[in-house]
Amino acid sequence: MYELTKEFRFDAAHTLERTIHADGSRRIHGHSYRAQITLRGRPDPASGMIIDTSVLELKLEEAREALDHRFLDEINDLGPGTMENLCAYIWRKLEDQVTMLHSVSVLRDSTSDRVTYFGPAA
Repeated sequence: MYELTKEFRFDAAHTLERTIHADGSRRIHGHSYRAQITLRGRPDPASGMIIDTSVLELKLEEAREALDHRFLDEINDLGPGTMENLCAYIWRKLEDQVTMLHSVSVLRDSTSDRVTYFGPAA
Protein backbone atom coordinates (compact mmCIF):
# COMPACT_ATOMS: atom_id res chain seq x y z
CA MET A 1 0.00 0.00 0.00
CA TYR A 2 1.29 3.46 -0.92
CA GLU A 3 0.30 7.03 -0.19
CA LEU A 4 0.83 9.92 -2.55
CA THR A 5 0.36 13.48 -1.30
CA LYS A 6 0.20 16.60 -3.46
CA GLU A 7 -0.23 20.14 -2.25
CA PHE A 8 -1.53 23.41 -3.58
CA ARG A 9 -1.72 26.90 -2.11
CA PHE A 10 -4.51 29.42 -2.28
CA ASP A 11 -5.44 32.78 -0.78
CA ALA A 12 -9.01 33.65 0.03
CA ALA A 13 -11.14 36.05 2.08
CA HIS A 14 -14.21 35.40 4.19
CA THR A 15 -16.25 36.47 7.19
CA LEU A 16 -17.30 34.32 10.13
CA GLU A 17 -20.00 34.64 12.75
CA ARG A 18 -18.54 33.65 16.11
CA THR A 19 -18.63 34.64 19.76
CA ILE A 20 -14.88 34.85 20.50
CA HIS A 21 -12.75 37.28 18.46
CA ALA A 22 -16.03 38.25 16.88
CA ASP A 23 -15.17 41.75 15.63
CA GLY A 24 -12.26 40.71 13.43
CA SER A 25 -14.02 37.58 12.23
CA ARG A 26 -17.18 39.40 11.16
CA ARG A 27 -15.17 41.83 9.02
CA ILE A 28 -13.89 40.64 5.65
CA HIS A 29 -10.42 39.24 6.17
CA GLY A 30 -8.16 36.83 4.34
CA HIS A 31 -5.77 33.94 4.84
CA SER A 32 -3.14 32.03 2.94
CA TYR A 33 -3.92 28.32 2.90
CA ARG A 34 -2.26 25.07 1.85
CA ALA A 35 -4.33 22.10 0.80
CA GLN A 36 -2.80 18.63 0.96
CA ILE A 37 -4.54 15.84 -0.93
CA THR A 38 -3.53 12.28 -0.11
CA LEU A 39 -4.30 9.21 -2.22
CA ARG A 40 -3.83 5.69 -0.93
CA GLY A 41 -3.58 2.59 -3.08
CA ARG A 42 -1.52 0.15 -5.00
CA PRO A 43 0.37 1.12 -8.15
CA ASP A 44 -1.03 0.16 -11.52
CA PRO A 45 1.04 -2.82 -12.75
CA ALA A 46 1.53 -1.28 -16.20
CA SER A 47 2.56 2.24 -15.15
CA GLY A 48 3.98 1.53 -11.72
CA MET A 49 2.10 4.58 -10.37
CA ILE A 50 -0.91 5.07 -8.11
CA ILE A 51 -1.92 7.85 -10.49
CA ASP A 52 -0.07 9.83 -13.10
CA THR A 53 0.93 12.94 -11.14
CA SER A 54 0.34 15.13 -14.21
CA VAL A 55 -3.29 13.99 -14.29
CA LEU A 56 -3.62 14.63 -10.56
CA GLU A 57 -2.12 18.11 -10.93
CA LEU A 58 -4.76 19.02 -13.53
CA LYS A 59 -7.56 17.97 -11.18
CA LEU A 60 -6.01 19.85 -8.27
CA GLU A 61 -5.68 22.97 -10.40
CA GLU A 62 -9.46 22.90 -10.95
CA ALA A 63 -10.04 22.79 -7.19
CA ARG A 64 -7.45 25.52 -6.56
CA GLU A 65 -8.98 27.77 -9.20
CA ALA A 66 -12.38 27.49 -7.51
CA LEU A 67 -10.90 28.86 -4.25
CA ASP A 68 -7.90 31.05 -5.03
CA HIS A 69 -8.43 34.80 -4.60
CA ARG A 70 -12.14 34.25 -3.97
CA PHE A 71 -14.56 35.56 -1.37
CA LEU A 72 -15.48 32.27 0.28
CA ASP A 73 -18.85 33.58 1.48
CA GLU A 74 -19.97 33.65 -2.18
CA ILE A 75 -19.01 30.06 -3.10
CA ASN A 76 -22.02 27.80 -3.55
CA ASP A 77 -21.98 24.58 -1.54
CA LEU A 78 -19.16 25.69 0.76
CA GLY A 79 -21.05 27.00 3.77
CA PRO A 80 -19.17 29.19 6.25
CA GLY A 81 -15.54 29.56 5.18
CA THR A 82 -14.09 27.33 7.88
CA MET A 83 -11.12 25.03 7.37
CA GLU A 84 -13.46 22.09 7.96
CA ASN A 85 -15.77 23.21 5.17
CA LEU A 86 -12.83 23.90 2.86
CA CYS A 87 -11.62 20.29 3.33
CA ALA A 88 -15.05 18.85 2.55
CA TYR A 89 -15.49 21.19 -0.43
CA ILE A 90 -12.16 20.14 -1.95
CA TRP A 91 -13.06 16.48 -1.33
CA ARG A 92 -16.34 16.91 -3.21
CA LYS A 93 -14.53 18.62 -6.09
CA LEU A 94 -12.18 15.64 -6.45
CA GLU A 95 -14.05 12.53 -5.34
CA ASP A 96 -15.65 11.68 -8.69
CA GLN A 97 -12.43 12.20 -10.64
CA VAL A 98 -9.67 11.01 -8.34
CA THR A 99 -9.92 7.40 -7.26
CA MET A 100 -8.16 6.29 -4.10
CA LEU A 101 -8.78 9.68 -2.45
CA HIS A 102 -7.81 9.12 1.20
CA SER A 103 -7.78 12.53 2.88
CA VAL A 104 -7.82 16.28 2.34
CA SER A 105 -6.04 18.60 4.77
CA VAL A 106 -6.21 22.38 4.86
CA LEU A 107 -3.44 24.23 6.67
CA ARG A 108 -3.13 27.84 7.70
CA ASP A 109 0.56 28.31 8.44
CA SER A 110 0.15 31.76 10.00
CA THR A 111 -1.73 30.21 12.93
CA SER A 112 -0.32 26.65 12.78
CA ASP A 113 -3.82 25.29 12.23
CA ARG A 114 -4.53 22.10 10.30
CA VAL A 115 -7.79 20.24 9.64
CA THR A 116 -7.97 16.85 7.93
CA TYR A 117 -11.05 15.30 6.35
CA PHE A 118 -11.28 11.58 5.59
CA GLY A 119 -14.48 11.68 3.58
CA PRO A 120 -18.09 11.08 4.46
CA ALA A 121 -18.80 8.46 7.09
CA ALA A 122 -19.42 5.05 5.59
